[in-house]
Amino acid sequence: MSNQNSSRVEALSLDSRVLRDNPLGDPHVRQVSVYIPPGHDTEPDRRYPTLYLLSSHGSTGPSLMNWRAWDVSIKEQIDALIEGGHIPPVIVVMPDMWTRFGSSQFINSNGMGRYEDMLTGEIVPLIDASYRTLADRDHRGVMGRSSGGYGAIVQAMRHPDTFGAVACHSGDLYWEYTCLPGLSRMHQHLERFGGLDDFIRDIPTIRPKNSAFWDLIMTVCWSAAFGSSDSAPHGFDLPVDPVTGALNPDVWQRWLAHDPVRMIDDPAHADALRRARLVFIDAGQFDEYQLQVGARILHHKLDALAIDHVYEEFPDGHRGTHYRYADSLPRLVKALMA
Repeated sequence: MSNQNSSRVEALSLDSRVLRDNPLGDPHVRQVSVYIPPGHDTEPDRRYPTLYLLSSHGSTGPSLMNWRAWDVSIKEQIDALIEGGHIPPVIVVMPDMWTRFGSSQFINSNGMGRYEDMLTGEIVPLIDASYRTLADRDHRGVMGRSSGGYGAIVQAMRHPDTFGAVACHSGDLYWEYTCLPGLSRMHQHLERFGGLDDFIRDIPTIRPKNSAFWDLIMTVCWSAAFGSSDSAPHGFDLPVDPVTGALNPDVWQRWLAHDPVRMIDDPAHADALRRARLVFIDAGQFDEYQLQVGARILHHKLDALAIDHVYEEFPDGHRGTHYRYADSLPRLVKALMA
């Protein structure tokens, strides 16, 4: 028998209307993992703030619960913060927004599907209908790491009436450093795997999934998200010429419009972050993808716009930095409960 005073993780099933007939043929029935705090079942009149935790590329919501060597799971991390009195009880939502390309980047695209609409229009209402949430933007935050950090900051910019606080951990920012190194190798990898059509067809069965595979799957994922097209065969244009390998300047300009360090130049996006109860941004000083550069650029732009925010760098790289949630979670929950 489970202890009613203990935390637990539940799995909701979402039959997504907006993902039906998505271009990659990915499942439209998705699992939404939900952390339920201790005491939830014994305090029927209490309502809780909600955090939406978005996963990095190559991962998805349910996998955030997995055991990690020499580390703690997200559940154990949240449990320890609550038990130690660092945060009050909070509901944490970890949606499955995986695609055949390893992520959706949490936005709508012709190449992958309507994942932004699924998050804001289907998952958020499902959670508010299923649990005792404080169902308004002032008590709802979004956070993530790496591609999940990108998704979090973009959602906060685009949906200030849905999310009232944001934490972007080592998020994908500043495409010149984040994307161009991989794009410079994209033509080689496409040739290695037989071209774009063969690669997309063979993704599940390619063995070994070596560094070349991961390099290409990331750039294809970005291409589907940022190079969306109504007329291209797969719903997106390639950012490089597959024969010469040269950058396609027209497509590249479309990519840049999705870069948060440029999105913040839009007054509507700046106003969205200005309204936020908390904007938290961090990055490792030794990030392997140089994401600290984009974080610094965004930090300085926020300063210039007089947008209140917290910015931190820490002495580590990119991988294995989920422990940084222990720094942002108390700040997020405090802001949402203010």
